Amino acid sequence: MIKISDRKNCLITGATGGLGREIAKQLVINNCNLFLTAKNEKRLQKLKNELETYNHNKCKISYHSGNLSSINHIKQIIAKVRKDFGSIDILINCAGIFVSKSISKSNTEDFQKAYDVNIRAPFLFCKEFSKDMIKKRWGRIVNMGSSSSYSGFKNGSIYCSSKHAILGLSRALFNELKPYNIRTFCISPGSIKTKMGKLSKDQDFNTFLDPSEIAKYIEFIIKFDKDLVSEEIRLNRIKL
Repeated sequence: MIKISDRKNCLITGATGGLGREIAKQLVINNCNLFLTAKNEKRLQKLKNELETYNHNKCKISYHSGNLSSINHIKQIIAKVRKDFGSIDILINCAGIFVSKSISKSNTEDFQKAYDVNIRAPFLFCKEFSKDMIKKRWGRIVNMGSSSSYSGFKNGSIYCSSKHAILGLSRALFNELKPYNIRTFCISPGSIKTKMGKLSKDQDFNTFLDPSEIAKYIEFIIKFDKDLVSEEIRLNRIKL
């Protein structure tokens, strides 16, 4: 296993969400420089202040707010990453939108917004920062899927199809990039105890997964650097 203590540069999208925040904690504890992005700048500043309490190794923490449904905002985030860090070693695509509507009540705006954030933004970040990883012949890409990457549910046509898409992207990138020692993971958890998780009204929130456990699992798997790899990982709940 590698030591992340080699001071890798990590980009986390959706950093102020319940899962993104926990992933950021785990990585800064493990000596990673962090570039954080989310929609709300005040929440990003608050998260940075929170992370400094764990930042015993004096890692660099930068951030830039932006709406991932906007191509211009994505370009601005990439430019800021290039300015502050130069390159990225670990990419965590954690941002996502949950849509729960029947197909008859859904519209093209709902569809476009979900796909822009859930699949187009990860695609663009993977396209941009895999260039750095190819040059270094080392990299980690973590795309957050969902149990919905493998199944469907009522009123979930938009969300489920977008999560199937992120799984397909991850499968393709895994095979395309592995010759360069770049590992692409699609992590597909069941429902999580986050603000987004509360949008699901037909499940018991108390049975949802703890985001801190998922973050620890991600931190663990990206350290493997020999022959072992689990490119698709489903994290399920014991209690349903």
